[in-house]
Amino acid sequence: MDMKDKKILLIITGSIAAYKSAILTRLLVKSGAEVRIVMTPAAKEFVTPLTMSTLSQNEVLIDMMHENQWNSHVDLGIWADLLLVAPATANSLAKMAIGLADNLAMTTYLSAKCPVMIAPAMDLDMWQHPTTKKNIAKLKDYSHEIIPVGSGELASGLKGEGRMAEPEEIVEFVNDFFSKKKPIRI
Repeated sequence: MDMKDKKILLIITGSIAAYKSAILTRLLVKSGAEVRIVMTPAAKEFVTPLTMSTLSQNEVLIDMMHENQWNSHVDLGIWADLLLVAPATANSLAKMAIGLADNLAMTTYLSAKCPVMIAPAMDLDMWQHPTTKKNIAKLKDYSHEIIPVGSGELASGLKGEGRMAEPEEIVEFVNDFFSKKKPIRI
């Protein structure tokens, strides 16, 4: 897979599946992509910004302001060829569906001029909830690509759907996207 010169903006939200984002980042960089990362404040409870910065070879952004400087969500949204949200929690999906911009990740999403790909991750009951299904449908209506969730053992101990796709599967979706050169813009 060759993603040379592709710019991927990865948004990591607060899910136990965030550990997979480290592997995902490594695979994307190894494929030649330039990866920049925005994490929600909750995401840093699951994976450290230092880890993600080291793997992406770029500074990780979390807050709107950093050391008296504004982190421009507009510039990030213009820079990217693809915005990838992995993992996307039920909370973040809901915010994306209604346009709630309460952190840098969500303001960046709302400012993005590129296609959006989403890898949901949540517990079985949350995944099956009618509100989540409506939010997913709304995001599909926005022409966002939803990467199918996996099925199996979940962090809660339940078994069923809701697991974030494996990093290798997500990289395949991203590679397929760039191979098709979809002209979708939001």
